[in-house]
Amino acid sequence: MDRVGGEEGGTVRLIPPERVRPVDLVDIVGATARPEPEGRPWIFLAMIQSADGAAVLDGRAGGLGNDADRRLFLGLRGIADVVLAGAETVRVEGYGPVRLSDDVRAARRRRGKSEFPRLAVVSRSLHLAWQSPLFVESAEKPIVITAEDADREALERARRRADVIAIGHGGADLVAALRQLRRRGANVVDCEGGPALNGQLLAAGMVDELVLTVAPVLVGGGATRIIRGPAQHAPRQMRLTHAAEEDGFLFLRYVRRGV
Repeated sequence: MDRVGGEEGGTVRLIPPERVRPVDLVDIVGATARPEPEGRPWIFLAMIQSADGAAVLDGRAGGLGNDADRRLFLGLRGIADVVLAGAETVRVEGYGPVRLSDDVRAARRRRGKSEFPRLAVVSRSLHLAWQSPLFVESAEKPIVITAEDADREALERARRRADVIAIGHGGADLVAALRQLRRRGANVVDCEGGPALNGQLLAAGMVDELVLTVAPVLVGGGATRIIRGPAQHAPRQMRLTHAAEEDGFLFLRYVRRGV
């Protein structure tokens, strides 16, 4: 690793890809100890963006990835107790039951976890495809997080296909819902977006970690960023803990400062 010293103290580290030893980023991230925030799970965002900051290509985040990103995506699910996603992300990306390799399932068993994480969907309207494989074929019932004042008939329909956490008015109270998940045994939550859900978590001070893939493409246009919501009065400070590269794709792991 070459080092180039700055004139005013800091050190810039140049990491040419051809000199980096092969690593398994999933193994590295999975082996990392995560503290338990008081009363709630540790929450990480698993996201991808283009080099110019677009969170989607042709309307889908999946359009930006490569094989390595997909391996990372599935590996991160193997770390989590709950996979969290907004209803729009579930619809657009075509979510189905969580599928994991035999090796990942065995590793989960060794860590004392169930073979599969629970999938939790945040939805205000409860307009979800209840007959889809996600709700019909999942090993365990998905969780649906919504508001207490959601439509009564929609709530009853949801309860037939999912474990429902109805909390908050005018929208789900994510802080209270995640505290409920912690009481149910969820220590680590993998949030797969979308940007609006990520923005709600950031505004609530509940983003502990970001695992970010940067795709080597320029998208342009008006594509949204990985987090959408009000600007933060005090931006969440993060520190880089791991960086890896494959075929021009960057894989970066950040955790909040102070951890």
